[in-house]
Amino acid sequence: MLTPTYKKDPLNSAINSTLVQLPAPVNLSSLWNMGSLLFMCLMIQIITGVLLASSYSPSMENSFYLVNFMTENSDKGWLIRYTHANGASLFFMCMYTHIGRGIYYKSYFMIHTWMAGVTIMILTMAAAFLGYVLPVNQMSFWGASVITNLFSEVPYIGPDLVQTIWGGPLVSNPTIMRFFTFHFMIPFIILALTMVHIIYLHTTGSSNNLGISSVKKMIFHPFLSMKDALGVFIVIMSFMYLCLHQPLILGDDENFVLANPSVTPHHIQPEWYFLFAYAILRSIPNKLGGVIALALSVLVLYSLPFTSNPDKKSTNMRPLSKILFWFLVGSVLALSWIGARPVEEPFIVVGQILTVVYFLYFIISPLTEKM
Repeated sequence: MLTPTYKKDPLNSAINSTLVQLPAPVNLSSLWNMGSLLFMCLMIQIITGVLLASSYSPSMENSFYLVNFMTENSDKGWLIRYTHANGASLFFMCMYTHIGRGIYYKSYFMIHTWMAGVTIMILTMAAAFLGYVLPVNQMSFWGASVITNLFSEVPYIGPDLVQTIWGGPLVSNPTIMRFFTFHFMIPFIILALTMVHIIYLHTTGSSNNLGISSVKKMIFHPFLSMKDALGVFIVIMSFMYLCLHQPLILGDDENFVLANPSVTPHHIQPEWYFLFAYAILRSIPNKLGGVIALALSVLVLYSLPFTSNPDKKSTNMRPLSKILFWFLVGSVLALSWIGARPVEEPFIVVGQILTVVYFLYFIISPLTEKM
């Protein structure tokens, strides 16, 4: 009598091998929880974003009133809006921590995983900026006008490029329509890239605190999956407290003022997660130089796998590199503070010094590895 055989489902086998039986280093700390937290943030943003989009109309005349009407009169409209707005802050908080951990422990030598991650960060920054403009309040209108006008410095095609983005002589209805379209599309591109990021990560395996190949490993589930679940629970409870009790603490007073093209705000500044890049932009007296420095402040992350020495251990094992890393963190925090200050002395000079310190890390840190 023949024994019946059952064909294995390749999809279930792949999920089982990559998510359940994935070998992971035994010495992973809570900093490795940021990946699961970022996926949680992405899901929060997509779900709340779709709900907000269902009651939004891209228009210079109506968007501000429609957003406020939805917030004040729709059932749980205020909760959906503030969850989406504060979710962006949580997203960037986890993302910057995730990238900082990657730099500190030299995770960027998993090149494909790192490149996909940096691309996700850039797309997230683009989506956040586009969404910031959509309520068409005073700060978002002037923020959009200032930032999009930077494209005028692109050689030869700059002025035409700005006109194409605006769809007219200034930020107007076509601009809001285009920003809304791309703001809605980009998160789904990010979701696809996240899948690519995870596939590359599960192909190479996670890095660890020592930054070296580890032979001591455990299966991902249930040990690390339960640890991730605990991190998600703690963060979601803190996030709910913020949304329910202090939903406006991270906002700006100008967000409650209708956009007025004839009145410039006293001090234009972006959301806190863009302040460090905004301070770098302001610190360069030349407009084109400021645009280049702004772009390089993010694009420089692509260079890390090629400028560092893969044979060296993580920053945690090298005291000099550890000091340089904390100088980098300090410069980012200080630049964020400078970005929220008026454009006057001594903030201009301090911002220029901090900009030099920020970029020096990416020059000096690879040199110290050759010592």
